[in-house]
Amino acid sequence: MDIFLKLDPPTATSQENKTAVVNGRIMHYKSKSAQKTFATLTAALKPFAPAEPMEGPIRLMTVWKFPRGKSHKDGEWKTSRPDTDNLVKALKDVMTRLGFWKDDSQLVKIELTKAWSKEYPGLFFQIWKLTDEDYAKMID
Repeated sequence: MDIFLKLDPPTATSQENKTAVVNGRIMHYKSKSAQKTFATLTAALKPFAPAEPMEGPIRLMTVWKFPRGKSHKDGEWKTSRPDTDNLVKALKDVMTRLGFWKDDSQLVKIELTKAWSKEYPGLFFQIWKLTDEDYAKMID
């Protein structure tokens, strides 16, 4: 499955969760920016949600193309925040909720790229179901 979402990739991540003490109890909640990220990704991905979740081992490849400013070149690596592991966490959580797979533990191979883009900011990703043969090819 190949998908391109034409949008400004969100920069708020799951790591931006907040904690508060309410009536002596510790409560965890998503910051407003993290809530916006989840809402943006959910709205963009919902039309692509499969009728049935994928089963078995899955490979996810993503390319996050951030709109470049004056100080960056088109296609230049984005070495600033957000961190790649935080970006993919929000994406995996949304895709799990939308039923792309049963559980994100099925993701056994993840590739993530961040770069600046002049004309095509957005999020491109591919999802493959892997086989035992795919594993054998990787370790040879």
